[in-house]
Amino acid sequence: MQSQFIWKGNLIVHAFKFLFKMPVKIRLQRHGSKKRPFYFIVVADARAPRDGKFIQKIGTYNPLTVPASVQLDRQKALDWLHKGAQPTDTVRRILSYKGVLYLKHLLRGVKLGLFDDAAAMEKFQKWHGEHEIQMKKRQEENKGRGRPGGGGRRGPGGPPMRRVERTERTERTERKSEGGPATTTEA
Repeated sequence: MQSQFIWKGNLIVHAFKFLFKMPVKIRLQRHGSKKRPFYFIVVADARAPRDGKFIQKIGTYNPLTVPASVQLDRQKALDWLHKGAQPTDTVRRILSYKGVLYLKHLLRGVKLGLFDDAAAMEKFQKWHGEHEIQMKKRQEENKGRGRPGGGGRRGPGGPPMRRVERTERTERTERKSEGGPATTTEA
């Protein structure tokens, strides 16, 4: 009798979790090779593995470019946010960067009757124009900071090279290898 009661209690708890707390997340799914990450922005069940099944792919994120490149379908992201999908911290920053969270905020104002749809779109277009100008300025600044000869951290096609200081000891070893006198005379 008691085990039957426990079983029914567990069934109710699991039914409640399934029906009312369906954990849908907007998160990053890692692709790319070792030390060269590339991410898909996906909508997935929170219980699924990071690189496992997903419901829908809504964009890409490449952190290796300067600044990081993001391709995002704003409409799909906005639809999933309205359905209750919760973005992870990194995806929340990406959505904010792309203006999806601001657009959701404006549409909530329209729903509450604070302003109409045209005013909301006008505000978003104004923000988007300012944001694009700011991003182009940042890209130009980053282009000017690059190393001579191009290339990122590694330079033009190889690992980073250390600068070797010439000391008296290295000069002696060079002379030995050339066949000259091994010692230096100082007067």
